[in-house]
Amino acid sequence: MPLDNRIAVKFPEPLRTHTLANMRDHLTALGEIQASMARGDYDAAADIAEKRLGMSSLEAHGAHDVARFMPKAMQDAGAAMHRSASQFAVVAKDSSVTGDWKAALGALARVNQTCVACHAGFRLE
Repeated sequence: MPLDNRIAVKFPEPLRTHTLANMRDHLTALGEIQASMARGDYDAAADIAEKRLGMSSLEAHGAHDVARFMPKAMQDAGAAMHRSASQFAVVAKDSSVTGDWKAALGALARVNQTCVACHAGFRLE
């Protein structure tokens, strides 16, 4: 079995449970975004991204409460995900006007890449 070389990050139990629930919601949101894009509803995809993943979602997720338990690199990775989601929302809104779904798909891939990078580097305990 390969070694798990991710950095273990200890959160107090209530925040750990809360954070894991937020991450599961992030996955759900990504699925809803993809479904919206498949229907050609880029405005809905943008709204989901901004409200559930983007910079405007930080307060709802309690980001301030958990950030103090994160190493700086993990904070940076989380901020990158939230920024990329907000950037996707802008590109997706543009796609609703231009019909260029490729730009939106590329922006969504960048959101996913930020998730993968964080999960590859860190694990909650």
